[in-house]
Amino acid sequence: MLTTLNSEIQIKIPTNNQFEQLGAWGLYCSVDIHKCDPHIIRDAEMIRQYAIQLCNLIEMKRFGETQVVNFGEDERVAGFSMVQLIETSMISGHFANLTNTAYIDIFSCKYYDPEIAAQFSLSYFKGSDYTLNVALRK
Repeated sequence: MLTTLNSEIQIKIPTNNQFEQLGAWGLYCSVDIHKCDPHIIRDAEMIRQYAIQLCNLIEMKRFGETQVVNFGEDERVAGFSMVQLIETSMISGHFANLTNTAYIDIFSCKYYDPEIAAQFSLSYFKGSDYTLNVALRK
């Protein structure tokens, strides 16, 4: 099952019951947040705080500290990348300086609500809109 949602089109997201009934092994979502606040996506501590707050919101137990690294020789991809291991898998993100876009990936074998994660991410990074892709892993 793959669904795509942007902030202007509403598509049904799998529920916890559907997740369990289908015997899904995990839930994956990617959130692309456009026109983010450039000061936030260029601040390593703000990105660390985002990971902590997101984990608290979607009730994921963090495993270790959030890793945040700034790199990229090619201007198209230069920016911070973030990885936060969670006990049920991981959360990662890349923040593209050239376009002020955040690319967030959340994968967990524990159910969470992808739309809540997307809305929080949009608000946190002060973006204009987002695209959300959701897939159940079996």
